[in-house]
Amino acid sequence: MGSQYRLLTLFADGGLMMYPLVLCSMISVGVMIAKFFTLRIAHRGTNRVLEDVDELVQKGDVAGAIGVCYNTPGPASAILLAGLRRIEGKKLNDGELESAVATVGTIELSFLERGLVILATIANVAPLMGFLGTVYGMVMAFAAIEAAGNVDPALVAGGIKVALLTTAAGLVIAVPVNIAYNFFVTRIDQLVADMEHGASKIMSLAWDLERDGKIEIVKSGT
Repeated sequence: MGSQYRLLTLFADGGLMMYPLVLCSMISVGVMIAKFFTLRIAHRGTNRVLEDVDELVQKGDVAGAIGVCYNTPGPASAILLAGLRRIEGKKLNDGELESAVATVGTIELSFLERGLVILATIANVAPLMGFLGTVYGMVMAFAAIEAAGNVDPALVAGGIKVALLTTAAGLVIAVPVNIAYNFFVTRIDQLVADMEHGASKIMSLAWDLERDGKIEIVKSGT
């Protein structure tokens, strides 16, 4: 209970800039939690779905492979699903499969990157807000000196306290947000590699099926 009151006192002593800083911290925490679970779900089961789809398609069970992809969340599954639905028709136009896979890949990448702009913005803006609070606190301190006509530590202590608290708050927010941002970017890079693996897998399956005469790829102009 004492620590709670201490935090509230620090918040009150920090002045007006503490309100937007706390708002930034609340937004960033919400985005980080949502992003963590989204990327965790997206990455889960990727290797398994690639193996299952390969096995089912080789057996000629394209419908079963579609079902596996449909029930497995993640960008790699979405790419495989888009390709398998084209393959299921037994007849493809030249470039149709590549176009479908590329379109789904773009959509999935956009979904994965959602929220990163918010984190990057907060990581950059929070320290600036803290520095703005620093300037405000120093202005308060010098205004107190000017009003009193002499330099008294008790007069400037309030302004300096505001300056230090807002600077500290801005940095405390920015550091973990920066770490989280870089972590999420790394995870997204891994998922992009999974998407490329899925695209490569569906293209290989299409070529194998065409070679075996199970599907037909119609060349342009024929």
